[in-house]
This record gives sequence, C-alpha cells and structure tokens, in this order.
Amino acid sequence: MAGLLVLGAGAAGWVYWHLDSNIKSVDINQALGDDRPARAVTTPSPGVSESPLPTGSLNILVLGSDSRSGKENKALGGGSSSGARSDTAMVVHIDAGRKDATIVSIPRDTLVTRPSCPLKSGGSTAAAYNAMFNSAYSVGGPVCAVKTVESITGVRMDHYIEIDFSGFAKLVNALGGVTVTTDQNIDDDDSHLHLAAGTHHLDGKQALALARTRHGIGDGSDLGRIGLQQKLVKALLEQISSTNLLTDPARLYSVADALTDSLTTDTGLDSISELVGFGRSLEGLTAQHLKTVMMPVVTAPSDPNRVVAKEPAASDLWESLR
Repeated sequence: MAGLLVLGAGAAGWVYWHLDSNIKSVDINQALGDDRPARAVTTPSPGVSESPLPTGSLNILVLGSDSRSGKENKALGGGSSSGARSDTAMVVHIDAGRKDATIVSIPRDTLVTRPSCPLKSGGSTAAAYNAMFNSAYSVGGPVCAVKTVESITGVRMDHYIEIDFSGFAKLVNALGGVTVTTDQNIDDDDSHLHLAAGTHHLDGKQALALARTRHGIGDGSDLGRIGLQQKLVKALLEQISSTNLLTDPARLYSVADALTDSLTTDTGLDSISELVGFGRSLEGLTAQHLKTVMMPVVTAPSDPNRVVAKEPAASDLWESLR
C-alpha cells in the first residue's frame, strides 16, 4: 500500500521521506547473532528463469502489542511504557513461490521455557521455566520474543513485524472498516464489544475490541479469542484487495500513513523500498490461499488456567514450516 502511494503521489519525494521515517525498527540479527535456527534454503526449479522478485519461503513473527504509551493507546486500552505486553502472536509462514501461506497462532497463556535474552542496555535476562509465552516481550522486547519463538519452534524467523493498538484501529478506519461474520453472540464488558451473531461491518475501535475479546465468547480463555483474530486477519486481506486505493489518493495516503506509523519491524523491512519489494513479492497471495491454525495445546498439568504444547502434534506442525 505504501508503495502504491509513492508511485501515484505527485509529491513523491516528501511522501517517501515521511512514510519512510514513520517506520521503527529493531536489529534482531545483530542482537541474536548466529545462535539461531538455520535459514530455509529454497532450491530453484530447473528450467525456470529467475524472478526479479524474491520467491523463497519466509517465516515472520507478527505481534500485536500495547507496548507504546500515549494518549491514543491509553484511550484504546493500551499499556504504559512500563507494562508492555504482546497479547497476539502469529507465526506467518509463506510458502516458496509466495502464493500460499499459513498463520500459526501461539496462545499467550502457553507455558514455555523462556531462554536467556540479550538486553539493549547490556547483559541478558535470566532463563525461565514454565513462564507464560507473552512474558518474553515484557522482559526483553522484540529480541526476546523472537528468540523465544525460535527456541520453542526450531524455526528461523526471517522477519519481525509489530503493530500497536492505535495504529491497528487507524488502519482499519483508513480502509473504511472491515466486515466480519461471528458465529455466536459476543458480550464482553472488558473489551466493550457487544455483537449479535451474524455479519457486521466494524470500524477501527470495534475491530480492535474484536481482536481483544475473550470473556464474551466460549470459555473466556485466550483460545477463543484466537479464532476471532484469525477471522479478522482474513477479513482485512479481503478488504485491502477489494479497495481500489489508486482511485482515491486521500484514502491511499491515509492507509499508508496509518500502516507505516504503527509498525516496528526488523531492519530487513524498515524502509519503504524494502516493504514495497516485500509487498510486490506477495501479489499472488489472497485470503483464499491463507490457512489459519493454532499451535496444538493441552491444559497445563500445573495450572488449569494455562496450556502447554501438545506433543508430538506441535513439533510436527513446526517441522512442516522449516
């Protein structure tokens, strides 16, 4: 979307600079060094000419975070700078050829072994056993979140993308809302969302509430919320593909500005040129070719309110993504 705006705007130089400066980044590779799973190697098919765009498989850790302080995030229920959390975690696997993808959601309440992680200020965090998965972000930020995911999956994360509360709501509003169908009534006073079962067109605040809802559905656990989040991701992709942004420059700019301003990425995606190239390589990927699953889990023996990976199903799933 940002790339379309740069190509279509008259003041392309200023627009490019503004959008480029919006993006925040973290150097994951430098922080973690070589003590990581190996990168996937894609072998080109014989007789097929090399594409000008990358076509290899990718694994991307996507986090939804309330880590950024500020009036807008606080108004939407975001955390303070001293209380960062990552309540949404998805490993996005893009197949070789980049026409099919799988999203694997990791429940935030999963108990894991959290590895020692390097700190930006120097030193490192202590390893922790039976720690909640989302504590990795709380104690060590994006670097520790990536290292923890790689530790429990054995899968190299090629990229990292984080979006905050207010940015997500702005993005949905800039797209004109998003249409989602719910299978049951949602009545959640905590997220302030009340919807009857059926199809609804949601604005940004409502879409964010849907992504955060847990108490008004199922057994009130994080597992029910994951299903709603996966529906929302598909609905967003459908909304983006159905919106002809090039015919509406004002909306195009609003979408690109909201998107870039809400992102924190690894240094491999921290510029408009890199995002444009990445986006162009995914042109053949549609919502119909996106599979959503959850990491297999069972109730933790030590705590009925927590879960642990179900084996060998979890390991088989991660193996399929390597």
